[in-house]
Amino acid sequence: MRAPEILIFDSGVGGLSVAGCIRRQLPGAHLSYLADNACFPYGDQPEELVSARCVSLVHQARLHKPVDVIVIACNTASTVVLPHLRAVIDIPVVGVVPAIKPAARLSDNGRIGLLATPATVKRVYLEQLVIDFAADCVIERVGHPDLVRWIEAWVAGVPLPESRLRSALEPFRLAGVDTVVLGCTHYPLILDTLKALLPTVRHWIDSGEAIARQTAHLLAQRGFDSGNDTHSGAGLQTVWFTGQIPTGIAGYLERVGLSARQTLASWPETEGSTDSLATGSV
Repeated sequence: MRAPEILIFDSGVGGLSVAGCIRRQLPGAHLSYLADNACFPYGDQPEELVSARCVSLVHQARLHKPVDVIVIACNTASTVVLPHLRAVIDIPVVGVVPAIKPAARLSDNGRIGLLATPATVKRVYLEQLVIDFAADCVIERVGHPDLVRWIEAWVAGVPLPESRLRSALEPFRLAGVDTVVLGCTHYPLILDTLKALLPTVRHWIDSGEAIARQTAHLLAQRGFDSGNDTHSGAGLQTVWFTGQIPTGIAGYLERVGLSARQTLASWPETEGSTDSLATGSV
């Protein structure tokens, strides 16, 4: 049987953290990555625009490659588009939500930090997660407006502004949290730095591994068995950007082991050299 095809969608490079988890869980799968960086960050955009772009771009991606499962690897997009996308797409769609439930189980002192985007910390769905799974915990929310931009620049080779990052994390130190939920898929990319800045935090939780397990489950339901099969150059096959291809992204993918058979391309795909950086949009 052919290898399963998985499309991973995000507004930027944050979904690469999810791609890494999926590749470890499903080493035989073929992954395509589509970043709508022409509209980055989604948290600054109207919900109607985010929903329309997600649905349109996913439909277009399916014209380029077969897709067996779609992963919306973006918290903001997941909260906005999942019901509509599932209603109009005939294949499984996996989304991402902050891992409040496992955090509440793991925390020893009931003090949990949520590091997210400003849009995520304001969502009604987040309040419902807290009510349902962490009502007896203290949740310290940090929704920083610049952190995703710092990480996008860091992937391109710009050093993180560690003094500003340390200041942004100060509420977690003051609250004495022992567990931090990474409520944006960008944040696991800098986990080592976060751990160094908050050494007293015992548990760091993101949704990447859970997304990978759910993706594997859905593929198994569809009859795929990717198991440990690593045939035909499994991994990232294509990486598309709706805007300019980020400087240094090829080197970053190589460093994190996601570079197998990749093709970097502007969206829609262009013929010939991928050095063409014309901005595309829907």
